Amino acid sequence: MKMSPAKLNTFTMLKLPSAWLCGVRVKSIDGVSCAVTVRHRWINQNPFKSMFWAVQGMAAELSTGAMVISKIQATGKKISMLVASNNAAFSKKARGKITFICSDGDRIEEALQKTIATGEGQTFWMQSVGKDEKGDVVSTFNFEWTVKAK
Repeated sequence: MKMSPAKLNTFTMLKLPSAWLCGVRVKSIDGVSCAVTVRHRWINQNPFKSMFWAVQGMAAELSTGAMVISKIQATGKKISMLVASNNAAFSKKARGKITFICSDGDRIEEALQKTIATGEGQTFWMQSVGKDEKGDVVSTFNFEWTVKAK
């Protein structure tokens, strides 16, 4: 089954309702990159009149995790996935529509092949950069994903 933004947004609505209510939406996905948007609104703001950092984190994580889900499904194997650690840097107040783009999809396949071959867990890092409508970077998130064949 091919992943599409519509399928991922339905998944978000059903399985990640807090992300859905905050306005996190997948806009595009392919084998290499994924774009997720979220607009600053009343429901996702902080007291400083910008987007709460955790909402940015949900969008950023989904931009990386959606590709991991897609590539796991493509193997046809049962493989678990989990964020082992993450870090973030914030450079500007997040206001308006923020787009998080991860272009690290090529890092996933090697880890999946190794876990399938060995049965041992594998880790890899993926980065998602959030930019506002002017193209200015507002935040950068890094996620260490772990995958393990069941």
